[in-house]
Formats: sequence, structure tokens, C-alpha cells
Amino acid sequence: MLNKYARAFFTRVLTPFAAFLIRLGVSPDAVTLIGTAGSVAGALVFFPRGEFFWGTITITLFIFSDLVDGNMARQLGRSTKWGAFLDSTLDRVADAAIFGGLAMWYAGQGDNNLLCAVAIFCLASGLVVSYTKARAESQGLPCDVSGLVERAERLVASLVAAGVAGLHKFGVPYVEWLLPVALWLVAAGSLVTVFQRMLTVRREAFEADRAAAGS
Repeated sequence: MLNKYARAFFTRVLTPFAAFLIRLGVSPDAVTLIGTAGSVAGALVFFPRGEFFWGTITITLFIFSDLVDGNMARQLGRSTKWGAFLDSTLDRVADAAIFGGLAMWYAGQGDNNLLCAVAIFCLASGLVVSYTKARAESQGLPCDVSGLVERAERLVASLVAAGVAGLHKFGVPYVEWLLPVALWLVAAGSLVTVFQRMLTVRREAFEADRAAAGS
């Protein structure tokens, strides 16, 4: 749902900014690299120290590069396979840093091994969600199912919860529980999504094998 509606909205909003960067001579690949570096820095500098609010603000500022670089490529009329590969690969790096930073907090000052494990599961399951689609398509099998929780949902749920939970340090009461709840929901949703995609690919694989045997 977020990919369908929110992405289209923010793409329109960010189009003038993308055009401005093009006029400055900035390349889409440079935006991808800077956005990933900023997201990783925000996650690994702030989250392990429990500075969830400022970490979320920093990550959010840089994570919009995921929309800007593609917009720039389309405006330039030079969307490339390399650009798509770089963008997809570095998305995984940023995701790993975000959930890795949360895991580091719970393994350290957060002192909660269970939530540390949940954060690590969110990291791993998010990677598997992406891998299932990529692996299926590499074998010529369609994986035409988005699933319950894609990258946009994982990031929005986790970052919004982290940002609001970070307000606890500013004296806002009863908000620190939002992040654990979000992590559990993302973990469960990612697990469901993995099974949704696996079942879809399993059906497509059996149909492909039957068609091959029949021919």
C-alpha cells in the first residue's frame, strides 16, 4: 500500500529537488551513495546510544534519496541496470544498519536480549523477503506477490516508533513501549511475507515443471 500510494506522492513532491540536483551536475549514483552513507551513520551513531529521536530524524532526511535517485535517472532518461542494482544493494545495507543499530542498543544499554534477538530477526527476515523475489526471478519464476510487509512498511513502522519512543528522553511519558511493539509487529509481518512469497514461488515452480514435463 505504501509503495503504491506514498511513493507516488513523495515522487511528485521531490521532483523539483531532483531537477535541481541535475542542474548542479550531481549524478543519481552519487545521491544513492550519499543517502546510504547518511542512513548508516544515523543508525549506527545514534541508535546504539538510545538517541532514537535524532537517529530517526537523520535517517529520514537521507532515506528519501531512495526516491530522488530514481527520479533523477528518469528525468535524465538513462535508467540503467547498474543503477537499479546499486540502489537495491545499498537499500539492504541501510536496512541492516537500522535494525543492527537497534539490536546494539538492546544488547548494550537497553539490556534486553529478547528484543535484541527480535531486532536481529527483523534484519534477517527483511533480507530474506528481498532475496526470495530476486532468487525466483533469477530462475525465471514470477513472484507476483508483494506480501504483508515490504521494505516501506518495515521502515515506516520501525522509524516512526523509534522516533516517537525517542521523545521519552524529552520527558514525554509512556512512549518508550512503542518501539518494542513495532519490532514485534515487523518481525511477525516479515515472517508472514516470507511464507507468502515462498508459497507463490512454489506454485509457480510446480506449474513450470508440469509444463516442461508435458512438452
